[in-house]
Amino acid sequence: MCGILALILSDPSSASAAIELHEALYLLQHRGQDACGIATCAPGGRIYQCKGNGMAAKVFHDGARVADLPGSMGLGHLRYPTAGSNANAEAQPFYVNSPYGICFAHNGNLINAEKLKHFLDYEAHRHINTESDSELMLNVFANELNETKKARVNEEDLFASLERMYNRCVGSWACTAMLAGFGLIGFRDPYGIRPLVLGKRKSVNGYDYMMASESVALKQLDYKEFQDIRPGQAVIIRKGSPPIFRQVHPQLAYAPDIFEYVYFARPDTIIDGISVNQSRKNMGFKLAERILQKLGPEVVGKIDVVIPVPETANTAAVSVAQRLNIPACHGFVKNRYVFRTFIMPGQKARQKSVRRKLNAMSEEFEGRNVLLVDDSIVRGTTSREIVTMAKEAGALKVYLASCAPPITHAHIYGIDLASPLELVAHDRDGHQIAKYVGADEVIYQSLEDLQGACAELSPRDPATQNFEVGVFCGKYITPVDADYFERLERIRGEGRKLKVMDNAREAVMNGYAGEQEVRMAAKGVEVDAHGRVIPVSFDHEGFSAQLNNGDDLNGQGKDSSDAAEGPVHVRDRMDISLHNFGDYADR
Repeated sequence: MCGILALILSDPSSASAAIELHEALYLLQHRGQDACGIATCAPGGRIYQCKGNGMAAKVFHDGARVADLPGSMGLGHLRYPTAGSNANAEAQPFYVNSPYGICFAHNGNLINAEKLKHFLDYEAHRHINTESDSELMLNVFANELNETKKARVNEEDLFASLERMYNRCVGSWACTAMLAGFGLIGFRDPYGIRPLVLGKRKSVNGYDYMMASESVALKQLDYKEFQDIRPGQAVIIRKGSPPIFRQVHPQLAYAPDIFEYVYFARPDTIIDGISVNQSRKNMGFKLAERILQKLGPEVVGKIDVVIPVPETANTAAVSVAQRLNIPACHGFVKNRYVFRTFIMPGQKARQKSVRRKLNAMSEEFEGRNVLLVDDSIVRGTTSREIVTMAKEAGALKVYLASCAPPITHAHIYGIDLASPLELVAHDRDGHQIAKYVGADEVIYQSLEDLQGACAELSPRDPATQNFEVGVFCGKYITPVDADYFERLERIRGEGRKLKVMDNAREAVMNGYAGEQEVRMAAKGVEVDAHGRVIPVSFDHEGFSAQLNNGDDLNGQGKDSSDAAEGPVHVRDRMDISLHNFGDYADR
């Protein structure tokens, strides 16, 4: 999951597009905290960009760098960490100079990346410099556009190129693109998995247009007349012209990712005509019925208070309390300056961050039976710490209710929740999960009720409204190759290798390393068939010979010429596509 933006002002001489894009990044910061960027186009078609790892305030020096981004149109992007690398070079928007100068921002995930890499290498002969599937998609589009062999392209050329690109790509995407000196493009996958909405605003010279992942970014900047880009639809907005819409691929479904409503989107957003806030109210009402059914009236009657796990569950918790006729209160105080915990890079980091993020107020827990309401339970790390905090604050009994069903499968459309083996519900039943997190009972929403909570609000036929729910049942909306999940786990493992090595070396240096950390520090790490990072195959004789030959604990000997050829793993690298102000920390 990422946040994407695109803006074109009616006055081509304006240089303020970056100011609005920068403001919008803060409105969508919840969609990505790993990296962000802005690219603008000034008169004459010159592209300017600033991007890098970190949140918007850090990358743009609290707005100081916006002055370096002139132009009347531009793109914005917020990256959420997904499987694979998180190098600075993968911050978006991406750029290719041929053909015509294209900037590109992508929210989603392509599940046929290996096939696309082969096509770009052996047929299109285009170089790919990162592990990002977004760069793949950009280059597929650029290659199709290059087939026109024209000095200048028009809308028909762009629509035709998009149509051919759709025929090659499989997965989820909501994308914005900018063609230097021409205008903006927005488009969405044929299933409507990832959101994209267009708004317009009256100005002195006509209308300004803006696209965003969530309507809240448009509303806060005074854009109106929102229009969702439909599945398989594209829109082109040229300088000084109204939008042109085209169905570039048949709509295969209208199935937004239901996790947008459960967790990711802001409550003041409307996605595909469905209010996120109202959907969460409905989730709470339906969850209350589920709680009553599972615990029974006698146990429910002994619950003293309903307490939400802030903040996404706040709305649903109020509905639960109303339906069960139990008082509700805020028992946890949230530190707003700590990141969302389940997307943090390591299990220990997530555990520590829960304590930094939340503090339990003893007066709301002491001597009480409490019902905690959370939006979802992913790895169980946060839930276990929260239940422990509630008991430490004096709670007699702690019941935990989830607005989402058990998460048992990988998310493959741009939200890297966790590896299936890391999911607390992957191989456990409800009683085992309750024991793992330390709760007296865990109650999950049913999948049918979750879908109903959102579908009831759909402007389309609620009876036929579909959603992407593969994380709960393993039935994904798009076709998925049989070996995709194995490749996904390998990618996840490769992305974790450096972090695991660093942790192992730190443990050795500080004297608390176990056998496995010592082996990792001595011989290095590799990824097994399940995507797990493990020590390289180890034998004591070989290790002794290594030390006698003067090899170091990084696993690098005096002569590494026989090392297997492959990508070199580094902690970070800079963007090489374009001069990037974000590459220079002292600016």
